[in-house]
Amino acid sequence: YRSRKRSSKLERAPATMMNADMDAVEAENQVELEEKTRLINQVLELQHTLEDLSARVDAVKEENLKLKSENQVLGQYIENLMSASSVFQTTDTKSKRK
Repeated sequence: YRSRKRSSKLERAPATMMNADMDAVEAENQVELEEKTRLINQVLELQHTLEDLSARVDAVKEENLKLKSENQVLGQYIENLMSASSVFQTTDTKSKRK
């Protein structure tokens, strides 16, 4: 009976160690999975941020082009007003002396 009892204890010891090792590996895998999930979420968040920034850059470019066009129209309008106004006409000093 004693020999049987000892052998069953010896058989249980490797199984217990094996379970402990498997638990450690499983815990390590869980930590790795959580880290991968965290990194994936971080990458997705950065992608969304990049998309938002890209859209904002496009909007600013469009606004910039619109404002440039408006400035050209206003500049031309001001030039036309100045050329039509006698206040802004160049004076010819030679013709006044004669």
